[in-house]
Amino acid sequence: MALQRERPLYSLLGLFLLLAVLYLNWFPGRDPAAKLKLPVPWLQPQMSFVGRDGTHFVDAATGAPLYFNGWNSYWLLSSRNPALVSEMLRRGRRMGLAVCRTWAFADGGPGALQISPGRFSEAVFQELDYVIYEARRNHIRLILCLVNNLSNFGGKAQYVKWAQAAGANMTNSTDSFFYHPTIKGYYRDYVKAILTRRNSYSGIRYCDEPAIFAWELMNEPRCVSNSSAPHVQAWIKEMAAYVKSLDTNHLVAVGIEGFYGTEMVERLGFNPGDWASSLCSDFIQNSAVEHIDFASVHAYPDSWLPKANMEDKIRYLSRWVDSHLNDSEHILKKPVLFSEVGYMQQHVDSNSTADRDVLLKVVYDKIYNSARKLQAGGGALIWQLMVEGTHMYRDNFSLVARDHPSTYKLIMEHSCRLQMLYKKEGDPGWQCSMPP
Repeated sequence: MALQRERPLYSLLGLFLLLAVLYLNWFPGRDPAAKLKLPVPWLQPQMSFVGRDGTHFVDAATGAPLYFNGWNSYWLLSSRNPALVSEMLRRGRRMGLAVCRTWAFADGGPGALQISPGRFSEAVFQELDYVIYEARRNHIRLILCLVNNLSNFGGKAQYVKWAQAAGANMTNSTDSFFYHPTIKGYYRDYVKAILTRRNSYSGIRYCDEPAIFAWELMNEPRCVSNSSAPHVQAWIKEMAAYVKSLDTNHLVAVGIEGFYGTEMVERLGFNPGDWASSLCSDFIQNSAVEHIDFASVHAYPDSWLPKANMEDKIRYLSRWVDSHLNDSEHILKKPVLFSEVGYMQQHVDSNSTADRDVLLKVVYDKIYNSARKLQAGGGALIWQLMVEGTHMYRDNFSLVARDHPSTYKLIMEHSCRLQMLYKKEGDPGWQCSMPP
C-alpha cells in the first residue's frame, strides 16, 4: 500500500524535474555555456530534411520548393564560445537567413578536433555538437565542410604530414591528398567519425540530423599541378559515393569555386583570368558526378579583378552568375548555390560600403529571378558574418551586419521576397517584418 501511495509522488517529482530541465535548456537569455544537456531526440524542435527535385531544392517531407538566403561564419567551431555561436545564429535568423555554411574540421595543432588520424578531442567534438544543436533551435540549416584545401585549420597539408610521419612513400606535394591510399583512408575515417557521431546535446546522430543541410567534401579544392586534375575528379567520385553509403538523408556538394577547366574552351572567357583554369577544378565536370546533389560557386570580384573599376566588376559578376545558372539549369540539371559571395568590407568607409552593396544585389536579383521561374538558382550565402568578439577570425570580406545598415537592409529585403514566393503557412522559424 505504501508503494502505491508513493507512485503518484514519484510521477509528480519526475514531471517537475523534466520541466526544470526544459526551463534551463530553453529559457531565453541564459548563458549558453550553462545549459544542461538533455540528449533526447524527440524533445528537439521539429524540422525536415532538404531534398532535391530536378533543378531545385525541396522540403523532403512536403515536396514544397525551397530557395534560401544564407551566410558563412566559418568560425563557429573554432571560436569555442557557445555564447558567440548562439548570438550569431540568432542574428542570422532575425535577418531571415535560413542556411549557414561553416567548418566541421580542425585538423592538428592547438584546439584540434582531429588531433591525429582517427584520434579526436571529445571537448572540441562537443563544441561541434553545440553548433548543430543550437542551429536547430534557431531553425537554421548548416552546410558542414569536411576539410580545407588551404593549410588553415590543418587542411590537406596536415593529412600529407600525417601520412609522411607514418612512413608513407610520397612526395611533399599536397596533390597527393587526392590520390595516395593512406591519405584517402584517413579522410574516409574522418568522414565516418563525423557522420556517425551522436550529438551529446540532442542524442541525434549527425547523419540523422535535419538541421544539417548538406555535407561539403572540401572547401575550394585546388591542386598544384594541372596534371592532377584526373585525380581530383576521381577523388570527388569516390568520396561522394562514400558519404552517400553512410548517409542517405543529406545532400552532398563538392565545395568548388566554379572555375571552368581547360577542356571547357568555350567557357574559359567566363573565368576571372587564365590562372583559374589551371587549378584542377571544372565546374561542369566536378558537379556532374552522380552522387553530387548540387553545384557550388564562389564569387569574389574584388580579389579576382583587383584592377577593374566597379562598372567592370558588376559586368563581370553578372556574366559569371548567368553562366552558372544556365549551366546548372540546362546541362547539370541540378540546383546551384552561390555558397560564398564576398566583397571588400575592410579599409573602406561606410558610404563606400553602401555603394559596393550593388555587387551583392547583382547576385540576389539573379537568384530571385531564377527562383520565380522555379529554376536552378537555389540561393546565395554572403561571406562572411561576424558578431562582436570574433575579430580574430575576420578577413577583408567580413562584417557585423548591423554595423552596415545598407547591407543589413539588403539582406532582409532579399530574405523577405524569397519567403513571399513560396511561403509556408505557420513557418516556425521567421516571418518577414518589413513592409511590402
